[in-house]
Amino acid sequence: MPKPLSILFCASEIYPFAKTGGLADVAYGLPLALRDIGHDIRVMLPKYGPISERKNRIHEINRLKDLPIPVGDKSELATVKSSSIVNPRTKVQAYMTTNHLYFDSKWGVYSDPESGQDYEDNDERFIFFSRTVIETCLLLGWFPDLVHCNDWHTALIPVYMREVFPEKFKNTKIVFTIHNIANQGSFAFKKTFAKTGFPERIAANVRHKNAFNFMKAGISYADHVTTVSPTYGQEIMNNAELSQGLSTVLKKRKDVFTPVLNGIDTSIWNPDKDKLIPKKYNESSVDRKEFNKEALLEKFNLRYRPGTPVFGMISRLVEQKGFSLLREAADKLLAEDLQLVVLGEGDSDIEQFLQELQQRYPDKVGVQIGFDDPLAHIIEAGADMYLMPSLNEPCGLNQMYSFAYGTVPVVRHTGGLIDTVREEATDDGASNGFVFSKFEADDMLAAVKRAIDAFRDRDRWQALIQQGLSEDHSWNKAALAYEEIYRSLYV
Repeated sequence: MPKPLSILFCASEIYPFAKTGGLADVAYGLPLALRDIGHDIRVMLPKYGPISERKNRIHEINRLKDLPIPVGDKSELATVKSSSIVNPRTKVQAYMTTNHLYFDSKWGVYSDPESGQDYEDNDERFIFFSRTVIETCLLLGWFPDLVHCNDWHTALIPVYMREVFPEKFKNTKIVFTIHNIANQGSFAFKKTFAKTGFPERIAANVRHKNAFNFMKAGISYADHVTTVSPTYGQEIMNNAELSQGLSTVLKKRKDVFTPVLNGIDTSIWNPDKDKLIPKKYNESSVDRKEFNKEALLEKFNLRYRPGTPVFGMISRLVEQKGFSLLREAADKLLAEDLQLVVLGEGDSDIEQFLQELQQRYPDKVGVQIGFDDPLAHIIEAGADMYLMPSLNEPCGLNQMYSFAYGTVPVVRHTGGLIDTVREEATDDGASNGFVFSKFEADDMLAAVKRAIDAFRDRDRWQALIQQGLSEDHSWNKAALAYEEIYRSLYV
């Protein structure tokens, strides 16, 4: 039997410490699944201002206090602390970078929660974090078999390993995962390059469209590149507009590029064990879902109407998620016999639109601005349908959460949604949801109406629910796929 690998998994957000989207869930679920199959894995992330050291049992490590970290011509002190991520089966050690200027004083992960504007020093923040990852390995004398980096925020770690500390990390392999190619970490070239301390000879490897591009660096220097669903892999490889020109860089690395469909942590997202929902249920007691529907509508101050379907949305409120379609279709959509509940935060104009929609349709629309994990679970457990009209969607996790809760997804034909949701039976299985192809309001409305029609047919609806409940979207398959990639780097 092959020996376990030592792995350091680096991400800008990891549930339950920090979460703005699916990356945090992946950076929680995948390491735990890899630990389950025997690997020595640790994770590392920054500690942002709202993260409570007491609640999360974060403590100091004597060897990792007050580390001077260069950023350009200045130096900032980092203290790396320790905690852990856990599920009912196992736990994984977490290293957390603390620094007042870059992280402790910031109450958002990437942007100011008050203004919604990205922090102006985001390049420095993640240069600093990347260097602390390197320093942590150096001071611990721990050079893992593999470092797994995720999205642009960690994309400079491979460059430091290969160009600044090549001897120290000569036996360490690097995997880089693209979760969302739309966010590339693009900054003014000369200014940001000077902050990195990289040698001038590598400038072309980190320049894209005359800007410093973190994601290009990760793609260029990793030993293997992955992304989060097969269809999204094809899209970013072949669509220069979607990839903002990085498809050219990806094509050069196509021999070491492997899409792997994300999974979900079924110890957290499981209606039979979920302590956050009012009434637990499983495949044989799915009728209890109706109790959760009543509780959900009460949370949003909506009247429970037997026989009226409830659509749920839990989302970052950004245009990528299809809110322009919802805006265009709102009146026609709400002329149907349905109710809609939305949880999320993001662009102020979308937040305002949703709040105005709630005021216009107070008996049909419920909106909560912000992130609320317990409420997210109640939405999945209480909604009949889950609406994802995304312009593009690298993988999507909520449609998989929906399957686990007997909630039928209505999605657009893009990215990982194609790889998981089927309106017609295929070799992969029976119908489990509803899909519309064109990014147009009328196409979305037609899919919603098809879902409502199916909802009226009890036998058909129960078949859709049971199909979703029967599918395995856990991390087990993805963890084995990543293990195969990791081991292939040592052949």
